[in-house]
Amino acid sequence: MRLALFEPDIPQNAGALLRLGACLSVDVDIIEPAGFSLADRAIKRAGMDYLEMARLRRHASWQRFLADRGRGRLVLLTTKAAQPYTGFAFAPDDILLVGRESAGVPAAVHEAADAHLRIPMAAGTRSLNVAQAAAMVLGEALRQCNMFPSSEFA
Repeated sequence: MRLALFEPDIPQNAGALLRLGACLSVDVDIIEPAGFSLADRAIKRAGMDYLEMARLRRHASWQRFLADRGRGRLVLLTTKAAQPYTGFAFAPDDILLVGRESAGVPAAVHEAADAHLRIPMAAGTRSLNVAQAAAMVLGEALRQCNMFPSSEFA
């Protein structure tokens, strides 16, 4: 299971997602260009000391990501999807992809995705914060695949 960020533009969200990946033992891919440097104070503040534990792969472009991605379905989280994530059967090698906070993903990315999922929301609402959305769906994917990391408290 992996989490991919398409051209992220808010460093706090990227930091929170890197922290999420570190805490849940999930690799994180950042597809450039990003709207910030990975040395940005905001990403460090959100990621805290977990950034050192994150397994991060950076890709210079969408084309480079596609060439490097390996196996696994590309599962796009998007407000434009018809299928709710709650009815989807996740697989251990899925790559959950989230778009830019400001613009989502372009048509070429939609076309490349193997599945398109949305989060059911109340009428009149547009979208969740990308880090919150990714955490919700990643949690369900890990639960279904029995891939949560073992815990000393389990």
